[in-house]
Amino acid sequence: MFANTITFDRTIPMSRTKISQRPKGLFGIYIRNLREEQKIGQRKLARVIGVSAPYLNDIEKGKRAAPRTELVKALARALDADLETINDLAGASKNALAPDVAEFIQDNPEVVSLLRMIQVYELDDTQITELEKMMTSTNAKAIIIAAGLGSRLKGYTENLPKCMLKFGNKTLLERQLDAYRECGISNISVIRGYNKEKINYEGLRYFENTDFENNNILNSLFYAEDELNGNVIVSYSDILFESSVVKRLLESDADISIVVDIDWRAYYVDRKDHPLEEAENVIFNANNEVVKIGKVLTAKDDVFGEFIGMMKFSPRGADLFKRHFQRAKELFWDRPFQRAKIFQKAYITDMIQDMVDLGVPIHCVIIERGWKEIDTVEDYEKALKEFEE
Repeated sequence: MFANTITFDRTIPMSRTKISQRPKGLFGIYIRNLREEQKIGQRKLARVIGVSAPYLNDIEKGKRAAPRTELVKALARALDADLETINDLAGASKNALAPDVAEFIQDNPEVVSLLRMIQVYELDDTQITELEKMMTSTNAKAIIIAAGLGSRLKGYTENLPKCMLKFGNKTLLERQLDAYRECGISNISVIRGYNKEKINYEGLRYFENTDFENNNILNSLFYAEDELNGNVIVSYSDILFESSVVKRLLESDADISIVVDIDWRAYYVDRKDHPLEEAENVIFNANNEVVKIGKVLTAKDDVFGEFIGMMKFSPRGADLFKRHFQRAKELFWDRPFQRAKIFQKAYITDMIQDMVDLGVPIHCVIIERGWKEIDTVEDYEKALKEFEE
């Protein structure tokens, strides 16, 4: 995004650094690069946000600090800027708190008591991080995508969504709900489509994919866009998973995390109806960040793991994902997108790969087993036998 001018380590938010240590000249550079990247003239941008062109020019050249909060918000809207980044840079330019944080404290005086408690008890960085995790983990929620036809399970799913298949005395969906609730997640939404009336549990929020026959899992997710905010886990409806997998995912503090099983090959031994080539494989780097993801990766020997169909967003990560989806939708509707023939048929892995290609870090939470995909008759009957043993 910043051409050859400046670079950011986006894995470490600026809000984690002391105000006195933050670089002060980057706000103007950030604005200028975003403006030039989008081919917006300086005069036009000045007119849109309601300032003079010379005033904006001074900001871009670092001759002035960031403007007042209302103008920072106007710049963010006009340039489709990342809100956390633009606010942190605005605060740094004045050697002060980010304006959105200062505004929040002013509007919520109870926050001052929390800050004073941190000061009085002299909490160190580790203790503050633990406090943050404790505060955010309680409000995590989940979205389960359950709109698909389940065509590979014919004989079992003619009149039933595959998440309603029984394993012992519980359906697949009930077992997912149990795993989430065991981890303290009770705010759960389900996206329904095929035979939607068969999914009808109390205490859940439902969204309807009214075009499930013509779209795929990525577009299906966005029927629940209203819930795609805050700390939220998204999962496929055709996976059995242990609560330990959810707990591992909740421990991640990355903006966008996906669960990757590195012991994935064992699942494909004697698996004839779902061959190795159809695995949603992942190649990641030394920092456990996605490099490549998707089906039919060319060299299976280079693959490190399999994406299990579960991911987590922080509030910032959810916002990033939604903005990238809307951008891709506008550019690729009815056109090829990554490995999909048209955008409407794209997988979530296509969206992840597109974001990775644009430089967005996607973190891999590594597991070894603890889950199963139920995609074919063979998968279901094999899993049933294991439940009977």
